[in-house]
Amino acid sequence: MTLAARLTSRFKAEFLGRIVAMLSSGLLMVLLARLLGPDEYGLLFLAISVFTAIGIFTKLGIAKSGSRYVAEYKEKDPGQLPHIFRTSLSFNLAAIAIVVAAVVVGHRGIAAVLDEPGLTPFLLLGALYLIFEALSAYARLMLQGLEEIETAATLHAINRGCRLVFAVGLVLLGFGGIGAFVGYILSLAITAIGGLVVIYVRFYREHEGSAAAVDGLRRRIGEYSIPLTATSTANVLDKQVDTILVGYFMTPVAVSYYVLSKQIVQFVETPVTALGFTLSPTFGAQKADGNVERAARIYETALTNSLLLYIPVAAGVILVAEPTLDLVFGDEYAGAVPVLQILGLYAVLQAITKITSNGLDFLGRARERAIVKGVTAGLNVVLNVLLIPTMGVVGAAVATVITYSLYTFANVYIIHQEFELRIGYLARHISRTVAVTGVMAMVVFATVDFVDGFLSLALVVGLGVAVWSSLSILTGLLDINRLAAML
Repeated sequence: MTLAARLTSRFKAEFLGRIVAMLSSGLLMVLLARLLGPDEYGLLFLAISVFTAIGIFTKLGIAKSGSRYVAEYKEKDPGQLPHIFRTSLSFNLAAIAIVVAAVVVGHRGIAAVLDEPGLTPFLLLGALYLIFEALSAYARLMLQGLEEIETAATLHAINRGCRLVFAVGLVLLGFGGIGAFVGYILSLAITAIGGLVVIYVRFYREHEGSAAAVDGLRRRIGEYSIPLTATSTANVLDKQVDTILVGYFMTPVAVSYYVLSKQIVQFVETPVTALGFTLSPTFGAQKADGNVERAARIYETALTNSLLLYIPVAAGVILVAEPTLDLVFGDEYAGAVPVLQILGLYAVLQAITKITSNGLDFLGRARERAIVKGVTAGLNVVLNVLLIPTMGVVGAAVATVITYSLYTFANVYIIHQEFELRIGYLARHISRTVAVTGVMAMVVFATVDFVDGFLSLALVVGLGVAVWSSLSILTGLLDINRLAAML
């Protein structure tokens, strides 16, 4: 099978898994928002943001470091795989034990610092969340390094499907936000245990004892985890501390506006997230084989096709934000409209970084990415502290877009150093994409005022899609035969 065929097969599997996850997450988002209401919904996701921040220290970049060396050794010396699994998992378990003990002891103090007494029961249960979330992430990253994208995608889909069933089921049984949180924990437990069993049976046991560990392997895994930890820390500062600060300066209702808007953006990012997860280890493998030019063309194709989709998606999100939130979530979430419109720009930035940033880790540029991420994340915290008190929850969205723009530019610059991208080709393609999007946006803008229900909203969105797809085909941006062959 050719490289293109392998990548297409892996992408299909990851994309299908993420489609299942996306539908489950989308339905979960709508149901929880309506069943819990803004206050309890905001409290639930404030707790999850706190644990995502604390979760940095249960991972410390260890799984990503192990995944990098799995990708490096899986072909040239598969006997090293058990040593990599053992070393990375033992490091990870030690980190989990220390953090969980600290959370159990200090959970009341965390609630007091945030001045949210309602967080206390969430924080006590959070020890289980931290354990299974870290192990679930470990399993998925190891499978990514093995390029077992199909298995990783299946686990991801199972996680999100179980989350929908358990979280909504427990809320309907009357357990409220705590029940939803327990649903998250149960789904993570299933995928963590399942992923570790798959790795042991299919990859660890097969090579166990077949070769001695190469000199310095344990040290290299530990050392490479340092810049990855810095990146993960900065990433959480960038993506979670803003939510925590909204909760600190404002109320759980404001948190619900911000979190809901970010969740909608994450919902539409499913295709490019799948693509980035699929391609990242391939960039490292191609570079190791000396095929830098091939890797560059793969990246350029992924980038241009992603922007062809996400520039118009961002325009659409901005234009239909108000009727969509009103119809889908109810008028009590009207305060989220300006936040979602600003974060429409964030969707474009995410489309670029999804296929760029993780690839840098597999290319050995984790240190540079960590430095950039640390600087922009620190700036994001400063801007949030300055803008939230003056602009409200909209200030958090503005801070996110400003700092993530800087991070995105830096990521593309670093990968350009690796691949020597064709800047002229990319500029021409993006310019045509923007022009097509402009025409589509004018059509949607002229018709969006006629939206008065789900049918009319669907018709307006469908009209926009029809205009975009027709112009994309006419201008040669979208090759319908190539798309059909891939599908």
